[in-house]
Amino acid sequence: MTIRTLATPVLLASALGLGACAVGPDYRPPEISKLATEPFREAAATGVTSAAPASSTWWELYSDPTLSRLIEDAFRYNTDIRVAAANLRLARSQLSEARAWRLPTTDLSASYSRQRVGADQIGPTPGGIGASGGADAAFAPDHYDSSLYEAGFDASYELDVFGRVSRSIEAARGDALEAQAALDGIRISIAAQVAQSYVDACGAAMQAEVARETATMQVETRDLTQRLLDAGSGTQRDVDQANVLVEQANAQVPGFEGERGAQLYALATLTGRRPAEIDVAGFECRVVPKVKTLIPIGDGVALLARRPDVRAAERKLAADTARIGIATASLFPSITLLGSVSLGAPRVGDVGKSSSFGYSLGPLISWTFPNFAAARAKIRQSRAGSDASLAEFQGTILTALRETEQALARYAAALEQNAALTRAAASARNAADQTKQRFDSGRDNFLDLLVAEQNSAAARQALAQSDTHVADLQVSLFKALGGGWENAPIPLDTPPPSRSPNPEHAATKGS
Repeated sequence: MTIRTLATPVLLASALGLGACAVGPDYRPPEISKLATEPFREAAATGVTSAAPASSTWWELYSDPTLSRLIEDAFRYNTDIRVAAANLRLARSQLSEARAWRLPTTDLSASYSRQRVGADQIGPTPGGIGASGGADAAFAPDHYDSSLYEAGFDASYELDVFGRVSRSIEAARGDALEAQAALDGIRISIAAQVAQSYVDACGAAMQAEVARETATMQVETRDLTQRLLDAGSGTQRDVDQANVLVEQANAQVPGFEGERGAQLYALATLTGRRPAEIDVAGFECRVVPKVKTLIPIGDGVALLARRPDVRAAERKLAADTARIGIATASLFPSITLLGSVSLGAPRVGDVGKSSSFGYSLGPLISWTFPNFAAARAKIRQSRAGSDASLAEFQGTILTALRETEQALARYAAALEQNAALTRAAASARNAADQTKQRFDSGRDNFLDLLVAEQNSAAARQALAQSDTHVADLQVSLFKALGGGWENAPIPLDTPPPSRSPNPEHAATKGS
């Protein structure tokens, strides 16, 4: 049952006395620093990073202008970032709407009406004259016309006695800040995707070049073998074996070029362009960019304060805590001050005279009593949502710490592997050169030469793959550290400038 009544001054004073503060729990942010009191274990164990604060523009550590420009373009034109920016504007507008409830609700109206009433609708007059009888019935009109000009102003104002409006504003503020954090998180994700696509495109081009160089060397060996056969000192089997190595090297090139083209198409769409609008400088990249210094990572406390997903989870918890207060306020009366002013007269010239003036003023109490079952159910729902948000917040913190430790472990292992492969490639190349010299002098047979060149080609290709893998893991580490959103530009709705290569170039065509 809903009780609605004009409140007497006594009832109004009592209600104001009951509502000294907003109902529901007051939100207190969890202490994040207690959750990350120790340094990163992997950083201490591997020594591949520094304790300096993490960079807010980590891509500049690569000293690659093309990569920096691509990320800048993505920040301005990427569609996912634009969606997140629009969602932030929506959340901020909803916050403005919630704040507007602190102001009175007003309504201004003006009307004109013309009314006709039939005499039979009125009935006989007290003097006996009427449309259906009486001495003067023959002279009575059969209808009556009237006009009414009216203007009015209505206002209502909800007294936030039990904090429903205040808690609504708190919830909307939390939603807006969560949307801001979500935008920052999208920026980090897109920057990492751009960097990884660029690294992979450069790496695929580099591996294709290695395969071409290997094929060239194998062709030289095959030609030498063919000359030996023509001179009568070789066999057709040796020529065929040499040709196998040539074709195996050639077979690797299309796969690398295809992957390079796929990553260039990804770069185009990540920067808000059509896939065919491949970036000129990205198209020309042939060497994987590297960070040649220790990567600054800071500490765990700074990590949790910087990561947008942690901030978003904390703001969601704050908003859901405020919603408990919104639900709790429905257990108490809603008090609204009502007021209206009206002007009405049968002639427009009389509107504004004292005789046309009217008003009403008074408080109104609305209270659902005694059936609180639905209200209490909503409170339980809100509390369950807040508990879930708390668990999600704690899980987000654990995820942030885990991702960083995992990224550090993988990066350190990849660096160690890369160093070993660098030494292996150098040794394999030396062995192949020496075997070639011994073969030319007749001290080694052709099988020894084939094996040495196979080992050298495999070692070079493994090193090229390792260089790409190291760069990918560097980007993953930067993403886990959560930086890159701090100084991001405002996204634009205008089309990005074209940066396509010459029309005769294709994405998968080698240079």
